[in-house]
Amino acid sequence: MARQKIKIKKIDNATARQVTFSKRRRGIFKKAEELSVLCDAEVGLIIFSTTGKLYEHCSSSMKDIITRYNQHSKQINKLDKTLPLQVVKSMSAELQKEFADKTQQLRGLKGEDFEGLNLDGLQQLERTLETGLKSVIEMKEKRIMNEIGALQIKSIELQEENNHLKQKMAMLFKGKCPLLGDLDVSCESMNNVCSCNSGPSLEDDSSDISLKLGLPFP
Repeated sequence: MARQKIKIKKIDNATARQVTFSKRRRGIFKKAEELSVLCDAEVGLIIFSTTGKLYEHCSSSMKDIITRYNQHSKQINKLDKTLPLQVVKSMSAELQKEFADKTQQLRGLKGEDFEGLNLDGLQQLERTLETGLKSVIEMKEKRIMNEIGALQIKSIELQEENNHLKQKMAMLFKGKCPLLGDLDVSCESMNNVCSCNSGPSLEDDSSDISLKLGLPFP
């Protein structure tokens, strides 16, 4: 019959808890001794019971094991402090190199410095400039077409607004002078009307005056 698996939790019964502690303590000490013998390892165990009693097991000397552990801990702390600094220095060196390369590339694109470039580098720079110029031309043409389209739309809107204003003015004029809405009066006809309504000329007046006064007619 298989042993019943014990659930890992605190044992409420104090007597059972003490019995289990004694059994498990002897078992873990035995496993530590086996590990030390089989693997040639230095093992040290320190256990405090609930009553504060100390139990220990070591493969050699507990004092030597603790001293070695403290020295090892100090070395780890030193490594933990120096490791980030080394990482920062490495990252800083990489960033400085990248910055120098980008600066050199930018100076080449501006045409300021070609001394450090060989034939392959110059050809690569030429291809880069051609690609950039092509992109600039395409973007320029796109912007021009967008502006032309916007101006055409604006022209149509202004034309429609102009037609609307013309219609509005025509309606206002007909509303104030309804009789003149269907008439087409020319400037020539208006001049004729003005000449018909005017009185006799100065020559007719002078002849009538001469006759009335008995003067010889000129």
